[in-house]
Amino acid sequence: MVRTYIPEYHDLWFRQKLLADPETMEYNSAYGGVISFPEEKWSGWYNRWIVNTEGKRFYRYLKNEDDNELIGEIAYHYDDTQAIYLANIIVLAKYRGKGFGGQGLLLLCEAAKNNGIKALYDDIANDNPSVKLFLKCGFHAVYRTHEFIMVKRDL
Repeated sequence: MVRTYIPEYHDLWFRQKLLADPETMEYNSAYGGVISFPEEKWSGWYNRWIVNTEGKRFYRYLKNEDDNELIGEIAYHYDDTQAIYLANIIVLAKYRGKGFGGQGLLLLCEAAKNNGIKALYDDIANDNPSVKLFLKCGFHAVYRTHEFIMVKRDL
């Protein structure tokens, strides 16, 4: 089982580690793979995603309840250009295939619903295996391009 955790500022080392792990970020290879998250960016990011969300952003770590280890992150944000809330979930590669992604995605949907959001979307690269995860968790395909599939779940 997983639970959510609101990271403290000093916990951002985990996000840095998550985004820098090549195996975890393999799904992002078409867009550069790993993502740099140096300490000089932490303050601005933390203020925007944790402190002053303006009701447009939500971010939590995922913790494995069995060993209390951080295993991933869930988030959503409002995309002004599309006027929708986009979901995000990343689970460390070594924890994939154990059901944590589905649990995390359902926790994200529950949080969004509790925050008054009516629907969550995500645009997932066609070759990303997480498409199956989203569909299994109640999302459905809205449309598809040659690059990605847009999925939606009404909450």
